[in-house]
Amino acid sequence: MKMVIAILRPSRSNEVKEALEEMGVKGLTITEVRGHGRQKGHKEVFRGKEYQVDLLPKTRIEIAVADSQVDQVIETIMASARTGETGDGKIMVVPIENVFRIRTGESGIDAI
Repeated sequence: MKMVIAILRPSRSNEVKEALEEMGVKGLTITEVRGHGRQKGHKEVFRGKEYQVDLLPKTRIEIAVADSQVDQVIETIMASARTGETGDGKIMVVPIENVFRIRTGESGIDAI
């Protein structure tokens, strides 16, 4: 099992969520986060003063999937999140040792 973590533009989160649901992903977690990558934020002007915004709003999506689904999930996220501009985001894949469903006591792939 793997945990696929995607950090992406908030404006693309609905498209990514819908694409993942269409491919059969049963559960995911979406969190609003703030951060920056290589772009290091941007400058804005407010009331005539320029200031640096270094933590940009992002969306974090976490999906626990079977090993066999990882490549398809990554391709789906990449296709639906890509704008071609700096700041499109990152995808990370982390191994999961085990999963437990609290309600039923199921574990492993059955608990996803």
